[in-house]
Amino acid sequence: MEALLSSTTTTHLRPPVPSSKSSLSTFTTSNRTHHLIHFPRKTSKSIHNRCLRVSASSSPRSATETTVGSSTVPSQMKAWKYDEYGAVDVLKFVSDVTVPSVGDDQVLVKVVAAALNPVDFKRRLGKFQATDSALPTVPGYDVAGVVVKVGKQVKGLKVGDEVYGDISEKALDGPKQSGSLAEYTAVEEKLLALKPKNIDFVQAASLPLAIETAYEGLERAGFSEGKSILVLNGAGGVGSLVIQLAKQVFGASKVAATASTSKLDLLKSLGADLAIDYTKENFDELPDKYDVVYDAIGQGEKAVKVVKEGGSVVVLTGAVTPPGFRFVVTSTGATLTKLNPYLESGKVKAVIDPNGPFPFDRVKEAFSYLETNRATGKVVVYPISEEYILEKLAK
Repeated sequence: MEALLSSTTTTHLRPPVPSSKSSLSTFTTSNRTHHLIHFPRKTSKSIHNRCLRVSASSSPRSATETTVGSSTVPSQMKAWKYDEYGAVDVLKFVSDVTVPSVGDDQVLVKVVAAALNPVDFKRRLGKFQATDSALPTVPGYDVAGVVVKVGKQVKGLKVGDEVYGDISEKALDGPKQSGSLAEYTAVEEKLLALKPKNIDFVQAASLPLAIETAYEGLERAGFSEGKSILVLNGAGGVGSLVIQLAKQVFGASKVAATASTSKLDLLKSLGADLAIDYTKENFDELPDKYDVVYDAIGQGEKAVKVVKEGGSVVVLTGAVTPPGFRFVVTSTGATLTKLNPYLESGKVKAVIDPNGPFPFDRVKEAFSYLETNRATGKVVVYPISEEYILEKLAK
């Protein structure tokens, strides 16, 4: 499928500022610090004094609302949508979008965090019109949130479950018209997995489409224990997970990866045995050959020069040169469930771009940033359902 490339930029945006009593987890590379904010439990009175960088919250209660368990589901919600294809300016923030209905095999998820992928803006630009769902579109594939309603045929999930997943089984073939950049989204049960308890919603939202793409690409390439791999764009959303999966899940004998100078330490921290600075070295001129090359940047013609005879080149974007191949990822909650133990043990970690997360009212800014093709890891939008976060903190 089209590349799920991550992006970076020279623009520096402030992440949300934690309160004085919150804790801030940091992950430092050579010149950047990655932040994750963990808010302590508070009383309801103190919660409303805490600053959250978000201007959108759940719709006020009305006579049209229905109550599901302890959650109240309105008939309308705030969401981002576009009525025509085009640049970022076609996106509009509206408060009168109908909350999607729930099919028998679906659950309604109250969205807490969502992540952006390059396929999102390529879809918005109209590159997949032939197979796209009808306009208007609420964009967004990756989601992390809480189940507030379940369909009649749903067996494994219940109201109150914290879940994550890619809401469209095929990213390019009739994707959801109502996506994850909204307060609520309806998703088939089979596409979701329970959120690992040791990671937060920001981390969980960053994972689904990228980790499923990384995993399926390695499987399709026949990657297995003892084999070597070169990852192109190892600091990107997919690449950063390919490095970790190849090492921790598949048992790679050697992992090499490319990135710019400032991101080499990140590659090593993720498990790369060899970090190649593409600003100083051409990987196709180095002597090493690899069983698999995972091209997450669009350098297929160079990639085939460094693959061993009988090896494979996984291509996410750009021209495909044999033995390179492209695939369309099939999203499934089963893959996430399979990988959950590695996330829970800390062997595989989410990589969040340090310029985020972006609050819900700054989605245009988040997309503009993503479209520079220079992010480190994933660009995440959070918080979306501020009401849910405040409720959890109150408890």
